[in-house]
Amino acid sequence: MFRSNKHLVLQLIDDEAGRTLAAASTNEPTERAADGNGSSVAAAARMGQLVAERAKAAGIEKVVFDRGGFAYHGRVAAAADAARAAGLEF
Repeated sequence: MFRSNKHLVLQLIDDEAGRTLAAASTNEPTERAADGNGSSVAAAARMGQLVAERAKAAGIEKVVFDRGGFAYHGRVAAAADAARAAGLEF
């Protein structure tokens, strides 16, 4: 997970292979058109749900959540909670 003042990026990475398996970002064209505000808690929740859907499509059900040093609050918590609610197991 990476959070900036304007955007949020969620990635599912295979550390052993060094490959990104699934990702979602508020900077994607469809997301920018949907809301225009990638820094909101609602946008973070949408990204959590989207990354969970993409993970399921890739056959991934369990992940380890690395919040990247950011406090588990606000957008970080919203993204994680939405991913859990969409069926991704942490």
